[in-house]
Amino acid sequence: MSAQALDATAPSGNTVLDYDRRNLLTYAELLDAADAGVDWRDRALDILGIDPIADADRARCCWDSHLARARWIIGEGLGAAIEAFGTLPRNVIRRSVQ
Repeated sequence: MSAQALDATAPSGNTVLDYDRRNLLTYAELLDAADAGVDWRDRALDILGIDPIADADRARCCWDSHLARARWIIGEGLGAAIEAFGTLPRNVIRRSVQ
């Protein structure tokens, strides 16, 4: 699993949250899997930490909502994401270069 334990469903709405920042790697993995045409059941355990056989409904709901959130972040929410995520990395980079 790429991130901390995920909520059953991803956040919704037009505000980028700390939850999104903490789960950027999960979002990237979901996008990569979807773009590669991978069946969600083949990667749900690795990416989400949910067994798609033992808990298929929960795994599918979690997959779908987090994939939708990832697509929003790189699409309509990109401006808000850059603003929200852009501040910390620059500060960290500046401190490490000095």
